[in-house]
Amino acid sequence: MSSADRQILGRLVNSGAATTLSWAAGEITALHPAPAPTITPLPWLGAGLTDLQINGFSGLDLNAPPLAADLVARLTKRLWQEGVTSYLPTIITNTDQAITTSLEAIVAARTTDPLLAATIPGIHLEGPYISPEDGPRGAHPRHAVCPPDWAQFSRWQTAAAGLIRLVTLSPEWPEAPEFIARCVASGVLVAIGHTAATTAQIDQAVAAGASIVTHFGNGAHPVLPRHPNYLWAQLANDHLALTLIGDGHHLPDTVLRVAMRMKGEKSLLVSDTVALAGMPPGTYNSPIGDQVVATPEGRLQLLADSRILAGSICPLREAIAGLTQRGLTTLADAWKMAAERPAQFLGLPTAAGLSVGAPADIVVFTRNNNILRISQTYKAGQLVYSAK
Repeated sequence: MSSADRQILGRLVNSGAATTLSWAAGEITALHPAPAPTITPLPWLGAGLTDLQINGFSGLDLNAPPLAADLVARLTKRLWQEGVTSYLPTIITNTDQAITTSLEAIVAARTTDPLLAATIPGIHLEGPYISPEDGPRGAHPRHAVCPPDWAQFSRWQTAAAGLIRLVTLSPEWPEAPEFIARCVASGVLVAIGHTAATTAQIDQAVAAGASIVTHFGNGAHPVLPRHPNYLWAQLANDHLALTLIGDGHHLPDTVLRVAMRMKGEKSLLVSDTVALAGMPPGTYNSPIGDQVVATPEGRLQLLADSRILAGSICPLREAIAGLTQRGLTTLADAWKMAAERPAQFLGLPTAAGLSVGAPADIVVFTRNNNILRISQTYKAGQLVYSAK
């Protein structure tokens, strides 16, 4: 170990082993077993979290045009406090110009800080090529929904400086298979979501290169035929990974348990947070849903109809704690679903987790009665958040 190396003592989340972790020049250089102290409990050490779907957080909204670069920078710093070291800003269905402006703002934000740029490895475009039907469309505005258009997408990709890494669309459009194939050929990942597609259309999308499902079980009709339906088709296709919202409100535990069992290593966590995530419980005015209520239990619902959700306000940290507390999986597996697996899907080097040679994206946290609190976050070996 050189004099430039930094060290931290903690308990590895994937094994529980007391370990001294060292890093230098942005990379992990060593992991050595260490004796655990007998009086003060060790903090936990996990790989930085990777969130494929962030619409906003802590009062900061990526989908309230015009988006400013400063807002993106402030949002990124706020996410560091949650242990998120990589994320995809998610731009949803909107007008052509609004999407263009938002993409340009994200690109501009990345130029201001190398660590911020490293935290945003790409952009998730969720729509506008989704189902126009009520239910599958979710809260996306109907007037802006349209069929896949390669010329339009290419203009957006130019505005994004090539940063669009993931596109969510519905395969029910006749144009979808060719569009998916062109995306994949250009290095863009394609997700199925907000869809009313048939089993045949889903299979065609997978054959064209679609590889994942966006927030499985949501953006769907309230009532479906027993079978066949697009949820069974997505579960049954072995080539599709699933992203799951683990807040305990978007999916019941029975569905989460079945989805994780069926997909195994292809089960990923996303937060899908909106701007009201991280805000105190209460009633708020929202661009989507008008008046909404954030409950103390972490549910965001319409004031006029409490049965209808208005987005997620549960960050990955809380979803990990919830899955563990409810006995759906272990802390190690839940953390992996929110860290290494999404990073692997994006092809990021952080997929290696806490291992020698991997980027030093490190989260230090405490766990008390299944409540996780972030103490420190390191991005590429640099401290970007400390609770002290």
